Amino acid sequence: MDGLQFSPSAERNKEPILGVLKSVLPPQGTVLEIASGSGQHSAYFAPQLAPRHWLPSDPQPELRRSILAWRSDEPCAELHPPLDLNVLEPSWPTEDDRLRRTIGSVELPSINAIVNINMIHISPWEACLGLMVGAGRILPPGGLLFLYGPYKRDGQHTASSNAAFDESLRSRDASWGVRDLDDVTRVAEQQGLERFKVIPMPANNLSVVFTKKDI
Repeated sequence: MDGLQFSPSAERNKEPILGVLKSVLPPQGTVLEIASGSGQHSAYFAPQLAPRHWLPSDPQPELRRSILAWRSDEPCAELHPPLDLNVLEPSWPTEDDRLRRTIGSVELPSINAIVNINMIHISPWEACLGLMVGAGRILPPGGLLFLYGPYKRDGQHTASSNAAFDESLRSRDASWGVRDLDDVTRVAEQQGLERFKVIPMPANNLSVVFTKKDI
């Protein structure tokens, strides 16, 4: 289908990420994916995580077209059309009638998990703040936020390759860069999200799982 994009990194990491998602996601409900990118992950995860519903999103029109192309190429009843969602917005489409207009007559189960893969280091720090604010706002008590990507630990890179990657990112945009996990955890806690698990992944990445506290 016209518009389909392919990401080599998404192809490499999809299987390890799926293994973690199977072990941590709630058994039912809707998973909101923030910054779905090409749509490869959406198309791969949705059928294997059923009966959970998978709701992709991306603020870039060309990437939403790619998500739709992957969805058309690999149909799955639990994979839904992508939302136009920017984490910096004060309200997300899941919170108003834009969701109903996008999904149509399908009634989705409540969102009880958010997945965000390889975003917060390739965006300004404000995007991480917006993600945490939105997750804290829409997740129910016990809901889950899953992050994947490279992180510093205690202010230090965990591998020389991550240090080189960080330098490359900052040379492209000074507001980008590999974040320190303690900084990410701090802003998550400010929104009622508690760090639950940190799982080492291939290529010096981490899967980081937060849960929404009961209030």
